[in-house]
Amino acid sequence: MPGRHHYHSIMTRTFSDDLQSLLDAANDPMVDIRHDLHAHPELSFQEHRTTNVVRDRLVSLGWELAPCPTETGAVAVLRGTRPGRRVMVRADIDALPVKEERTLEYRSVNEGVMHACGHDVHTAGLLGVADVLAQRHEELAGEYTLVFQPAEEGLGGARAMISGGLFEQHPVDVVIGAHVTSLAPVGLVATRSGVLMSEALAIAVHIEGKGGHGAMSSADGNVILAISALAPRLGEIVADLSFEGINCACSPGVIHAGTANNVVPRHALLRGTLRTFTGEHQTMALERLSALVGEIEQVHGVTCSIERNEGTPAVCNNADVAQRVMTAAGTVVGASNVLTVPPMTPSDDVSEFLNRVPGCYMFIGGALADGTSGMHHSPDFAVDDAACRSVAGVLAACAVDLAQP
Repeated sequence: MPGRHHYHSIMTRTFSDDLQSLLDAANDPMVDIRHDLHAHPELSFQEHRTTNVVRDRLVSLGWELAPCPTETGAVAVLRGTRPGRRVMVRADIDALPVKEERTLEYRSVNEGVMHACGHDVHTAGLLGVADVLAQRHEELAGEYTLVFQPAEEGLGGARAMISGGLFEQHPVDVVIGAHVTSLAPVGLVATRSGVLMSEALAIAVHIEGKGGHGAMSSADGNVILAISALAPRLGEIVADLSFEGINCACSPGVIHAGTANNVVPRHALLRGTLRTFTGEHQTMALERLSALVGEIEQVHGVTCSIERNEGTPAVCNNADVAQRVMTAAGTVVGASNVLTVPPMTPSDDVSEFLNRVPGCYMFIGGALADGTSGMHHSPDFAVDDAACRSVAGVLAACAVDLAQP
């Protein structure tokens, strides 16, 4: 009888019961991959080496590589042995044009390019998901599709994969993903139902003026003075626009003007980002931008034109999926470490996936214990290697739960 009881207890162990031991086995390879990717960051749609690392690892773990709709990136499929739902898990793989300032052992070797937003953790973490699911694939229900998406930072990768037939080739019932954050400690999970992250729109203002000799210029028609006046006022176009207590944002990121210190150029260019939460907010902000630009024209005697570039919609979580995700995440990090948070002004083109399939995106803490993590997109950004385990564990637990019939 004792032997029979022991045999029964082994047979009834669940994926959740074994997840920590599965993560123990997956952790070292996952961290090694994170360090390798961090040392070799690649910009949007240039992630060729990253793609090879990802695909090689997936094949070694026994996943079926599927045709990828984009030149870089990867798609892989694992089918459980029991009927269930089809779950897609997405991670982004690209880096930023930022020069790394930290002296890490695995510091970027690509000058001026850095994983300054944690996509190395996302990629390694999703490979960790591949590892733990592969270790138990004979016990799993459903079907799992892992998507390693290029070009999130350029806000074009998700749309490119979708237009290339991702969902036609891989119809799924639910989509999940996670973003590491340097603003929360390791082991914290934060999400919400409804709008989690803002919609983003890239804007540009071209300013044309007279140009001329720097020693003989006047304020009239001077594009340098005009662009200098415009840049600090961009925030005015979203003044008093908020969603559930969170303010919209608009800020400049790039200014191009001039070729010499004694030449007033005829052209200046300002590029910036507009972050809003609703279509009405975006419409109002653009109307205000047009009015502000008109004022700059009148005051400075210049001619301006506004260029709207491709953006991405707000990240909106399905309420039912979000609740299941929060419950499943709690089994990994503890229910008290799963928080409901307000909407946030950063954006992510995972929204393109979530606009087509019900799902949930979440933040997972990765702050260094000494408080020196730095902000996302900054040269001193850094997160703890332990975030890889958190990302892998939470996403794996959520995927297996959501795949249940």
